[in-house]
Amino acid sequence: MALKPTIYKLTISLSDLNRDIYDSLNLTIARHPSETMERMMVRILAFCFNTRDQLLFCKGLSDTEEPDIWAHSLDGVLDLWIDVGEPSVERVKKASRISAATKVYCFNSKAPTWWEQSRGKLETLDVCVYRLPWDQVQALASISDRGMDISITVSGNSSYVASELGECELLLETLQEKP
Repeated sequence: MALKPTIYKLTISLSDLNRDIYDSLNLTIARHPSETMERMMVRILAFCFNTRDQLLFCKGLSDTEEPDIWAHSLDGVLDLWIDVGEPSVERVKKASRISAATKVYCFNSKAPTWWEQSRGKLETLDVCVYRLPWDQVQALASISDRGMDISITVSGNSSYVASELGECELLLETLQEKP
């Protein structure tokens, strides 16, 4: 019998000082049985960093043809493709061809090696690549729960996250940014 996803319900008070966005988000997220808490929390952060109309969580690990998060325009055009982790260069290349904007948020202990191995090929693509330090992502996962009320404040490259279980700061490093 296949394992079922675990459902998380979040109320997020988002203050993105970089984009002048102040909003309350109510999210329901399915965590795939093979997904770590760290990866799920990076998906949530990526959603907050890019929050806009039409932004949706996708099937992610359950469907290799979809990203973790995407946004379509009202006429169905794919505006934004977001992958979390260390996707293959071929996957990122495909995404950059079918989406107006492509972003990758890498985060785990393998991220520096993945970037060094993929950098040459990724630099030729119209994609943005960001990295969150693994130890900070682990700290974020440690203050997470299935029913969370959290506050996220984004200012510059810093994100401050507070929940009932604690608080932490994450520094987003821009590895590659294309317009």
